[in-house]
Amino acid sequence: MSDQNDQECCPVFDPEPWEKKTFEWKDKTFLFRTVPQFLHMPLPWVYGKAIRELDENAEYEGIKPPSKDFLLLASDPSPWKSELYYLVTESRPNRTTRTISGSFASRVFDGPYSGVPSYMKEMDKWLAESGRKAEKYYFYYTTCPKCAKKYGHNYIVVITQI
Repeated sequence: MSDQNDQECCPVFDPEPWEKKTFEWKDKTFLFRTVPQFLHMPLPWVYGKAIRELDENAEYEGIKPPSKDFLLLASDPSPWKSELYYLVTESRPNRTTRTISGSFASRVFDGPYSGVPSYMKEMDKWLAESGRKAEKYYFYYTTCPKCAKKYGHNYIVVITQI
């Protein structure tokens, strides 16, 4: 019998498909939720509860994608509010969803959450080298803090609409 700490919570993340990539999304559907934060810093107990509820809702509705397709994006429209986007296979009339379409670019960073401002600057520099500019930022936190510690990597994918 294995210890619960040995069990997989978050799947192992492969950074290669996300590093310095550009791609198109057409009507990609997400469960949507806002959560409070303080000066762009998530409140862990609120954030964790919101993610669990999004996951449970997707499971209950039968719209949760396979774990290999898991995608949870965060966007910070203000210092006091974060938006969460949980990828689902289709929308449901009784759930708050958003669709995202457009051209996007992504970069992978391995480091602490506090490094996000420097990751954004590095992303902007990379985009500028090819004459592109970020219109909106999304952040894909690929693992929970416990799994990041277990795997030895805290990958954060910066995704920008271009």
